[in-house]
Parts: sequence; C-alpha cells; structure tokens
Amino acid sequence: MPVAATAPLISSVQKLVLYETRARYFLVGSNPAETKYRVLKIDRTEPKDLVVIDDKHVYTQQEVRELLGRLDLGNRTKMGQKGSSGLSRAVSAFGIVGFVRFLEGYYIVLITKRRKMADIGGHAIYKIEDTNMIYIPNDSVRISHPDEARYLRIFQNVDLSSNFYFSYSYDLSHSLQYNLTVLRMPLEILKTETSQTRQEGFDIFEDEGLSTQGGSGVFGICSKPYEKYVWNAKLLEAVRSAVHRDWLLYIIHGFCGQSKLLIYGRPIYVTLIARRSSKFAGTRFLKRGANCEGDVANEVETEQIIYDASVMSFSAGSYSSYVQVRGSVPLYWSQDISTMMPKPPITLDQADPYAHVAALHFDQMLQRFGSPLIILNLVKEREKRKHERILSEELVAAVTYLNQFLPPEHAIIYIPWDMAKYTKSKLCNVLDRLNVIAESVVKKTGFFVNRPDSYCNILRPDEKWNELGGCVVSTGRLQTGVLRTNCVDCLDRTNTAQFMVGKCALAYQLYSLGLIDKPNLQFDTDAVRLFEELYEDHGDTLSLQYGGSQLVHRVKTYRKIAPWTQHSKDIMQTLSRYYSNAFSDADRQDSINLFLGVFKPAEGKPHLWELPTDFYLHHKNALSLSQTRRSYTYWWTPGVLKHLPLPFDEVTCAENRRKLTVKKFHKYDEEIDIHNEFFRPYELSSFDENFCLAMTNSTRDFMPKNVGIDPSPFTVRKPDETGKSVLGNKNNREETVLQRKTAASAPPPPSEEAVSSSSEDDSGTDKEDEGAVSQRSTPVKVTDTGDNTKITENVVQATKDVYGINLSDTPSEEDLAIYERFVQLGQGQHKYDKGSQQFCSKHPLDEVINLKPISSFSQDSIYEVQPPRTDKKSMEIFQAHIEVGRGNFQPLGRDDLLIYREYVRNRYM
Repeated sequence: MPVAATAPLISSVQKLVLYETRARYFLVGSNPAETKYRVLKIDRTEPKDLVVIDDKHVYTQQEVRELLGRLDLGNRTKMGQKGSSGLSRAVSAFGIVGFVRFLEGYYIVLITKRRKMADIGGHAIYKIEDTNMIYIPNDSVRISHPDEARYLRIFQNVDLSSNFYFSYSYDLSHSLQYNLTVLRMPLEILKTETSQTRQEGFDIFEDEGLSTQGGSGVFGICSKPYEKYVWNAKLLEAVRSAVHRDWLLYIIHGFCGQSKLLIYGRPIYVTLIARRSSKFAGTRFLKRGANCEGDVANEVETEQIIYDASVMSFSAGSYSSYVQVRGSVPLYWSQDISTMMPKPPITLDQADPYAHVAALHFDQMLQRFGSPLIILNLVKEREKRKHERILSEELVAAVTYLNQFLPPEHAIIYIPWDMAKYTKSKLCNVLDRLNVIAESVVKKTGFFVNRPDSYCNILRPDEKWNELGGCVVSTGRLQTGVLRTNCVDCLDRTNTAQFMVGKCALAYQLYSLGLIDKPNLQFDTDAVRLFEELYEDHGDTLSLQYGGSQLVHRVKTYRKIAPWTQHSKDIMQTLSRYYSNAFSDADRQDSINLFLGVFKPAEGKPHLWELPTDFYLHHKNALSLSQTRRSYTYWWTPGVLKHLPLPFDEVTCAENRRKLTVKKFHKYDEEIDIHNEFFRPYELSSFDENFCLAMTNSTRDFMPKNVGIDPSPFTVRKPDETGKSVLGNKNNREETVLQRKTAASAPPPPSEEAVSSSSEDDSGTDKEDEGAVSQRSTPVKVTDTGDNTKITENVVQATKDVYGINLSDTPSEEDLAIYERFVQLGQGQHKYDKGSQQFCSKHPLDEVINLKPISSFSQDSIYEVQPPRTDKKSMEIFQAHIEVGRGNFQPLGRDDLLIYREYVRNRYM
C-alpha cells in the first residue's frame, strides 16, 4: 500500500498579544511570519462564567490592523478623542497555559517568556521561563471572596518556570516512535480520514493543486495528546471544544536536555526527554504506590533520541529512540511520616489478592508499549527488620498471579536485584552486573530506528545485533515492550540503573546509524561522559520534583570514583531531602492537587487546607463503587492481546484513527513547512543566539585540548584527562565572555567547530569533578595590576600536542623522496603542450610516473579544463533564463502559478 507525503501540523498561533477594553479582552495570535492571524474574544462582563468566542477566521495583517482600529475607535469615551484610547495593549505572550477559576471569576494564564531547550528534526522544544496570570472579569462586576487570595497563592506555588516544556509542532506527550509511525500511515487511510476543513474559512485557492492524485499535496497530521503526561489538560478543558486547535498548547512536566556529539565533524544530537505523569502526582512520602485506576506515584517515561542533525527532515533523516519507565511499586501501600523518622515503616493499606491495581497498571503499559514488559526491582531482599522486602514479596505474588492468564510469549518478566547489597560488597562491581542486565533487556525490547539496517551491517553482522529483539519492518525497527525500573523512591538507584540501560541502548542506536563498528561503548569516553552528564541532570531534576533534593548517590558513587568532597555533599542532600519531606511537601501537594484539577473549590465544600487527607481525591472508588467489575482472569483491555507484541496505541485501527486530525495542504503551506519554521528566513539571525552553537558540545566541553591525533569521542581517556574549566562552575558572566574570547584566539583541536561558544544551560545541577581542566577554552591566567586586569594566554604549546607530530625532527629519507617527486611533478606541468594535448616525448617523468585522470572531465590540468556535457533539459532551462534577460517571458508552469498565488494570498488577502 503506498505511503502518502505527510508532515506534522505546525501551530499558526505562536505570537500572542492581549488587548483590553472595559467589556472584553481580545487575544490576537499570529504565526512567526505574522502573515496569518486569529482572534479570540473573551467577555469581561460575566462575574463567574467563561465566555470565549473564536470566529475561526484567518485574518491578514491588514485586516487585523483595521479590526483593532475600529475597536479602538468604538471604545473611546468620547468620539474623536485621541487622548483616551479605547483599546490598550495588556501583555505579549507565546501561548496559553489555560483558564482557571477558584471562588470568583476566571483567570487566564499566559506564557510570557520561553527558552529553546532542544531541537528534533527542526521541531523546537521550549521551556517556560515566565508566566502571567490575569484576572478576566472587570472590577465593576467582580464579586469578592475572602479565600480567593489564598487559593491564588496555592495555585502559583506550582512554579511554571521550573521544568515545564511545550512545542508548537512536535507532540511531546508521545514518543518519537509513535509520532513517526503516525506519519507513515497508508495513503488510502489518510484519504478517508481527511477532516472537513473548508468550514474553518473561505479560501479562493483551496481546491487548486490539492487533488488527491496531485503530487504537490501533503497531508498534515496532528494526533490527540496522551493526557497522562499533559499537565494543563484540566486548564484547557473549558475552551477545548470552543476554539481552534492552534490555540491549544499542551505542556509536559519533567526534564528536557540536548547535547551535540561531534564525530569527526558530523553532528549527532543526543536528546533526553522525561515525561512526568499527571495522574496520582505528588511528593515523596505523600504519594506512594498506586491509586484505584492503576496510576502509580512518581511515574516518569524517559526517552533518549539520537539523530543525525546534518539531515533535518523526518522523512529523509536518520532517527532512533529508546524508551524506559520508572514508577512506584503498583500496590496499595504508604508510609506514615507523622513519626518524624528518616525511614518511616512501609504499610500495605489494602489487601489485593487478585492484583487488581497491578492489573490496571500493566494493562496501561501493554496498550502504550506492547510486550514484553520487564520489571527491574532494585529494592532490598535481605534485611534484619522487614522493610523494603514487604514490597518485593507482594509484587512477586501479583506478577505471578497475572502471568498465569497471559500467553507465555507475552508474560511479564520480573528481575529482582538487590542493588544496595551489591554496592556494599567489595567483590562485586555494581555497574558490571547492571551492564549484563541492560544487555539482556535491550535485546528483548529492541529500539526504534526509522531506517533499514545498513548494508555493511548485513555484510558483517555483529553477534549481538543478530540477537536483537523488537519488531523489524521495511522502514526500520520498532521497540516492542519496555523496561520498568523501581526501587522504593525511584530516585538514586533507579537513575543509575536507567543510565546503564540507556548507555547500552545508545551503543545499539549509534551502531544502527552506522557511526560505530560495534554496538559497545566504554566508560571514560567523551560520548559516555556527555551522556552521563545528561542523565545526572535528568536525575537531579526528577529528584528535586519528587523528593525535594538532588540525587544523593550518582553514577560516580557506584563506580567508586567519586571525590572525597562528594560525601559531604551527599550528607547535605540527605538533610535537604528530609527537611523538604517533613515541612514543605504538604504545601507542595496541595498546589499540585489544585493545579491539576484534582481538587476544585466550590461554595459549601470544605476548603483544600481543611481536608485531613487527599486520599478521597485520588481514589474515586472510596466515595462510590464502580458499577462494572473487571474480570479477575481477562484483566487486559479487549483487543490489546491480539496485536502483541506491537503496542495497541500504534496499531492502525478505527479507534486510533479517531484520535487523528488530518488535513491536506499544498507542499509550500506554512502549516506543514518545517524548513520555513526552523530557519525563519524572515527574521534576522545572530550566531550568539543560535541554539546549535550554545548547546553542550562533545568536542568543546569534553574532549581534552591536547588530544592530538585522536579526536574520536569513542576513545577512552585517562581519568585525569578532562576538558572542564579551570574557572570552576562559576556563573560569572564576565568570566564566560573571557572563556569565549580565549577559545576564539587559541588554535582549536582537530574536528572542532570553527565557531565556538560556551553552553548557556543554566539548569543549576552539579557538573563533573571539581578543579578539572577546561574543555571549552585554553587555560587562562588572570592577574590584577591596579585598575586594569591583564589576560595572559598560555598559547605556547608543543607542536606534538597541537599537530600530532614533532616538526623539529628531520624528515625521513622516504618522506624526502616523496616530496622531491611531488616537486618534479609540479615542474613538469610547465612543459604541458596545449597544441598536441600530450606530454613531450622527452619528458623526464615518462618512465617514472604515469598519471591517470580521476576527474569527470575528459581534459583536466591546472591550465585547461573542458566543461562537462549537459543534458537537453538543463540547456532548455539555461536558454529560458537567457530569454528572460532579453525580455522574452515564457508562460508560467502550474507549480510556479501556485507558489505565486500562495504568496499573493498570504501577503495581500
């Protein structure tokens, strides 16, 4: 079945301006080029109701100016009075987070600052830097409530500028495998699913060039977000059905980081995206186990994406991803923190002999990931006092019960491994054992890659490559199944285990893209150091969100190479975590419940701060029993089992097709043109603000400066070889500029980019070992002499370090002979006979060397070349170009006419 030309839909509302009158707010949204506009009208006369009107019309710039002019004129207090404007500009923004109401009227939450954090195939991912919360009703109709201010403070306690991300064109709630699978839907299915778009606005050119058989038509596809990982779904609920989809901007919470791995100048982007679940979300001791719907606490889906940044297109580029999950043990359990103990006792709250809650949880995973589901349980197995082992025993019983009803080939795989015991042992290397587990896991699940196996891999297959699992299709490979890792908190031990599995998967991903010759990566290489730093930032961020502090035990701790100063840091992080859990987690939990819409304030109901517990908010069956009971034996959703090992969510069926929005466009339309979206030719670009130059770079940030003749990021470095800055981890702006200037003046190492700038990632997490040497610049020495500060650059380096050879050595006789022959060859070119086009018969090199042409030209020398032959079509194009210069125009072709009409429509209509 033929595959159609497809592309993700790009939101045409990326710049917003809020205008204010006494009776209404007018929210004007436009695309980045400011050629298409949409307008939302928000009523301010309703004290408690939200009235939002979207006329679904696409305005031009001229039409919007006229509309705002009429609104300004019509809302002045006196006709013709210029001093008192009837329409005022309130705020500029980049998107709508949502609308929320407590006890008075509605508020609108707008994104006012953003920062680009990653780029996936030209699709930008932004981090929210600042927001603005604006009360909608006019003061004249406002009905005050004494508790409104307290609810507002609780809501704003969720810091939207901390690790919330969004994208205008890439669905962050789904994996890369899902997003690219949707784009590969067969043509016949897309024809039947094309949505009715002509009702949205009249377009005089909408039928031209968009025939089903035409080659210029492209299907734009937008999928329904996976609401489990969307954090503003409740905030957009009030307007979702009333406004155009471009106004709806879905945000995720978690982590997003990207680094550039330079392999001899070839840019490979390594991206890490963590999606935190919005179901049963909360803080460490207040959210444990699972709720009645199978949602577990601290559930995070981590995806690592590798792609070749030299080719940007989803259809032509090389992309690979691997997904793994962490989450609390799916049982009814909790810990009582009222005892003020560092490790409160674990309590099983409800008996669940038929593993009902575990069945619901694993059913969700089967739908999203397919089979096999692999559980890596890292909790303690042997304890003097039974503590963590309570969870292990119950989890084993639940998995054993559920597996007896599944087909053996799709059974849940359970791997228990007491990581704490092996860490204390001096005879066992923890990471070696984790590496063995990681190899077996990746071989079972496989990974996603959007291109078939390389020919060289087929000719010389690796032993491990032939044992790889997953699903092999004509377009590449699919990951089937997922690894689910847990300890008690799912923080320190889990992050290290996930790093080792990710490192193993990274080797397979690089091998599948043809970047390494064997699917194996060693520690202490630039590539693994870069990947480890990403995972450290990832672990610190998730630990702060759930536990209240950064990681206590890191990868270096388990490698037993952490410096002695790390122990004092671990103690401080432990104290910080304990303080947060004891004193601030309750307030944070209230904020999360209010933000996610778990608790909705209402007159006559107890206030949020008056509730003794939030158990009834998260467990809906506590207040009312469900009318339908799930089967104790057929515990999965109907239809899931027959598609395994493929995930049900990625299968082409009627239920999944209803989640898609499909619209056909011309191939040059801005809503599907990712090239125009990424490069933005209508804007002035600056190298200093270019994201690809500011991101972490393996050559600049990790490769030692004296690397010499081996710049490969896969070469094992000595432990003392590092590129970290001698200026330490200071965030002083002047020192950053100093580093940049010094790096620009010093000779760069081989394969380093010509333009170098320091990374501007201000995540605030710990970097590598203290006191390490700079990898971003050559060493500098700052001396203070009075009022002036002089900079002395240490640029005198041995030629062996810079060029890889010692120039003071005398060349060998063999090298001298080669050089003399090269000189004679250059002298012989002066005796070239143009008339005969042959060398003179008495040429001294006739018997010494016989040159064979390697050029595509029949004649080629430093004096004369013969132009290549051109085909007929190229000559016709050239002749037409000459005729145009003489004033003789030819009739325009169909594609040229469509491009011109598109330009006229966007510019003047």
